[in-house]
Amino acid sequence: MRTTYMAKPTEVERKWYVVDAAGKPLGRVASQVAAILRGKNKPTFTPNVDCGDYVIIVNAKDAVLTGKKLDQKEMRRHSGYPGGLKCTKYRDLMATKPVLAMERAVKGMLPHNRLGRQMYKKLFVYAGPEHKQQAQKPEVYEIIG
Repeated sequence: MRTTYMAKPTEVERKWYVVDAAGKPLGRVASQVAAILRGKNKPTFTPNVDCGDYVIIVNAKDAVLTGKKLDQKEMRRHSGYPGGLKCTKYRDLMATKPVLAMERAVKGMLPHNRLGRQMYKKLFVYAGPEHKQQAQKPEVYEIIG
């Protein structure tokens, strides 16, 4: 009987990718980056093992939101106290903290458990075109669509 291949954490080979988000939809970039972080682009994907690669996102400030999302979509957070809901429109968020908007979009598409937190640590987001991971020799990854 043949068995399904299950990757072990010691067997996983990780690569570095750099993604340019300039002019691309925020959600499209986030979903494809989340798939790379998770390892779904590899034939050795195993759901219970972190077999994803490292991803560097540059030009996060130039990512776009389609339709009326800039004015209608809100980032919500709550302090935990009564009446402690804080809402920020994405127009303000993209103008002041574009890195936070991209990080939250990717984090929401990863598993919500300790494995997802481990995957999230392999994400590096920069607002501009420069990044600090040149020593890792990242490959350029082209976002589809």
